[in-house]
Amino acid sequence: MAAGLVMGKLFDDLKVVDAASFLAGPGAATVLGDYGADVIKIEALQGDGYRTLKGSHPIDYNWQLTSRNKRSVALNLDEADGRGVLHRLVQDADVVVVNYVGSQLARFGLEYETLKALNHRLVYAHLTGFGTKGPGASKRGFDSTAWWARSGMMEMVREPGQQPLMGIPGFGDHSSAMALFGAIMMGLYRRERTGEGGYVATSLAANGVWANGMSLQGVIAGFDLAEKRQQKGWLNPFSSVYPTSDGRHVLLTIINPDREWPLLCAALGHNEWLDDPRFATLRDLFHNRADLISAVASVTGQLTLDDLCVRLDQARVTYEVVRRMSEVVQDEQLFANDVLVHTGSDDPSYPVTIANPVTVAGEGKRSSGPAPAVGAHSVEVLKEHGFSGDQIDDLIGRGVVGTSLDR
Repeated sequence: MAAGLVMGKLFDDLKVVDAASFLAGPGAATVLGDYGADVIKIEALQGDGYRTLKGSHPIDYNWQLTSRNKRSVALNLDEADGRGVLHRLVQDADVVVVNYVGSQLARFGLEYETLKALNHRLVYAHLTGFGTKGPGASKRGFDSTAWWARSGMMEMVREPGQQPLMGIPGFGDHSSAMALFGAIMMGLYRRERTGEGGYVATSLAANGVWANGMSLQGVIAGFDLAEKRQQKGWLNPFSSVYPTSDGRHVLLTIINPDREWPLLCAALGHNEWLDDPRFATLRDLFHNRADLISAVASVTGQLTLDDLCVRLDQARVTYEVVRRMSEVVQDEQLFANDVLVHTGSDDPSYPVTIANPVTVAGEGKRSSGPAPAVGAHSVEVLKEHGFSGDQIDDLIGRGVVGTSLDR
């Protein structure tokens, strides 16, 4: 631990009720919990649906990541007494996170006005798929639909004639979680100034469109890069993926070809390309870019990945290896910068986890404890909020509260 670093104390005076499901909303609560907030995770008696995404794999690795440093309370919110318990927890909370829309909010007693009446200092953080207005407000959304497909990114990345590709699990959820975290911090900042909580929100669609903003702003200006790609392909020799002889790939990202084109020629041992009439000027080069892509690929395809990296590094050409995920989780650079962190857990399936991407100088993150079982903290949390043992037994007996612990 660095000298003077305080581990997980920044938000230790905050109480967060995470009443959202799956990933994007709860992901924002995870960041708060990493920095010390008391995060109470509300889930159904059978558990949050997010727990099922592991499929047949015996380890619930998704839950390990996004539910660390949280306490689980299992509630049946279809019961009036279950909603009553939730309302009791909200009365002294600083933040509540929800991701339901329309009639679901009323069904579970989670409407903003209802909770505001219970606690005027509450920051109500709302994550939706498509926003709260318009014809799609009540539409169910996931990052694959609202963030990836709806934003145009799914169309943007495909090769000519290729069927659009599915994205990776959670990619839009995690970025949207960070936007919601930012909104929560703005709500808390405003509360510091006014004494009042309030409503803050973002959506998967809003974050997807923001992520695709450069290309979409181009469309607004009259330049549709996705349409052009379908017509002509993606032929930029300085921003292409090239193979190696050992089955690996390298991505070049040369933004300043005037400077780096000669460096690339030197790195690949083909300075004669600089005098080739096809590549004499950048205009000539891009006119004959298919020839250059083929020439570069023929050279990289004869080199091992290690050999190619040494050459590109020595020449200071901008590139990156297309990493295998098994390499990412062992990346020394990521460990050095606390992107990957050791958990200290005795669980052999959980030696390392992925840290949230925010760093605050002088403030460390809480050690990543195990994610809770369904209702593991129901009894503990209810006692803290004034419920007697008899009341808790009654709620459990009637199926209003669930617990994974023997009492």
